[in-house]
Amino acid sequence: MANHIAGAPTGLTAPQRKLRERPEDSATRDSDQHQDLSMHASNRTLRHTLSLSCGVAALGFALAAAPAAMAQDTQVGEVIVTAQKRSENLQDVPVSVTALGGERLQSTFAAGDDILALSAKAPGLYAESSNGRAAPRFYIRGLGNSDFDLAASQPVSIIQDDVVLENVVLKSSPIYDIEQVEVLRGPQGTLFGRNTTAGIVKFTSVKPSEETKARAAASYGSFNTMTFDGGLGGALVPGKVAARASLLVQHRDDWIDNAFTGKKDALGGFDEKAARLQVLFTPTEALSALFNVHARDLDGTSATFRANVLTAGSNKLNANYDRNTVYFDAGGGNPQKYKGWGTSANIGYDFGDVTLTSITAYEETHGSSRGDIDGGNLTGPGFIPFPSESTDGIKKLDQVTQEIRLASDTDGPLSWQVGGFYFDTSYQIRTDPGFAPATTLEQENTSWAVFGQASYKATEALTLTGGLRYTSDDKDLRVVSGPNPVAPVSVSDEKVSWDLSAFYSVAENVSVYGKVASGFRGPSIQGRDIAF
Repeated sequence: MANHIAGAPTGLTAPQRKLRERPEDSATRDSDQHQDLSMHASNRTLRHTLSLSCGVAALGFALAAAPAAMAQDTQVGEVIVTAQKRSENLQDVPVSVTALGGERLQSTFAAGDDILALSAKAPGLYAESSNGRAAPRFYIRGLGNSDFDLAASQPVSIIQDDVVLENVVLKSSPIYDIEQVEVLRGPQGTLFGRNTTAGIVKFTSVKPSEETKARAAASYGSFNTMTFDGGLGGALVPGKVAARASLLVQHRDDWIDNAFTGKKDALGGFDEKAARLQVLFTPTEALSALFNVHARDLDGTSATFRANVLTAGSNKLNANYDRNTVYFDAGGGNPQKYKGWGTSANIGYDFGDVTLTSITAYEETHGSSRGDIDGGNLTGPGFIPFPSESTDGIKKLDQVTQEIRLASDTDGPLSWQVGGFYFDTSYQIRTDPGFAPATTLEQENTSWAVFGQASYKATEALTLTGGLRYTSDDKDLRVVSGPNPVAPVSVSDEKVSWDLSAFYSVAENVSVYGKVASGFRGPSIQGRDIAF
């Protein structure tokens, strides 16, 4: 049996090793048979999680045959995941993980949906938002954070192209020209760091290749809903330089009437545009460098609140609910606008027995959402004691991350990787509650970590894995402006996270594993009470 722990590390190595065929559908492992025992406090106060998990790995597979041929023949493909920051067969990874292929995701977002459409697409995954198409909240196995504040930290981490997206607005980055999504359930603190106590949702874009490849999907629906998702790439200098350009355009007309103002088609629409350019340099067999530049522009409707539409004592909608009508006396049409851009450099060098990977990234975003949050006006629907609207936004957010890791790449029984990670972000959040002067708060967060993990193939069937990570995390808050002056606040913490697992291959398509892992929830500061 092949030694799976010697697979090529993720990041960039020689391009010949890097290019792999991936399935075009989805594969799920231990979704029904996996059991997880978690010792934790409430979702909001949980900071350290220890979970014990045991699972039985069933055969992960994807159907790659064309629809016309599927009735006659079914092809089973190998599903490659990077749950341990190495390219490995899904069947050889001691992690509860689901892999969703790009073709399935393409149909998921065809109707103009945003990242929330991933909810329930993988076992244990749920997503919601109180801010329209921005600031999603993710839950894995029921563990998440229901706080809708723009500064709220989440126990589910979002990673796009090996870059962590920490703030909830960054987490709403559009999904397009995607090769694969991996949902990792349970604490992932050793390799992926803090704020992964519930798990990770990891996105991988289609990468540049030597072969010219193009894909596109377009759809049209009611309310003039239009979606275009496509990508085109190939070699610019054969063997040396390849590139890929990706584009997303989504539109929907306003379709909800405001009966209070008498305006037809007052809100509900959106325009979402996003683009990405990737350039891959492979000057030698050992060196590769992938540069990524991306941007998004969102102009749409924030969350649409509706007052008194549920029957008391039940979840049934009553006569106050009209899908096509609201009764807003404020909110200015519930506008939402966000813009942002980012860039990254993923550089790898293959020394033969070890591979060095460096991932440097920068993200920036700004924007705001405004809404009538009482869901109506003083005359209804139902009883509304006082009018309420609110505007919240990020004036500017900057995020810088740097990861460096060294990983073995041999065929021996021992494989390992060690590395370091640095994270720095600062942003200003402006809250205007309407009934009081606006408040602007500034938060800064700096974190760094060192980590290591090793796997040893004790026998042909048994592999043992263990890892450690030390994390230091500091956060500061100060009042920039507002009616309630408060002294600056600083919090900090440090933690050692660890994991141990045993993986046993029973047969070619059957394996069992046991894993115990700890996670670390970084400190956070809630500034809402300063604003009002």
